[in-house]
Amino acid sequence: MPIQSVGSYEAKTHLPRLLREVQAGKVFEISVRGQVVARLAPATFDGQSQAAVAKMREFMQAQQASGAGAGLDLRELIDEGRA
Repeated sequence: MPIQSVGSYEAKTHLPRLLREVQAGKVFEISVRGQVVARLAPATFDGQSQAAVAKMREFMQAQQASGAGAGLDLRELIDEGRA
């Protein structure tokens, strides 16, 4: 599928339509004064990202199971950081 070029004003004005088209697999290059500055394309998630998410979930579950941080008051920690 060819990449279609759109101006920044058109991209701003018609963003919902462009996003629907991107969701369907289309790719757009967005230009400012005739110079391409961005590409609007479907998001891709590689196996590496998914593996990192899985490891983070495992870590969080292990922390919960061990009771780590059970005695901490989240509000107190937040207030401390703002002082």
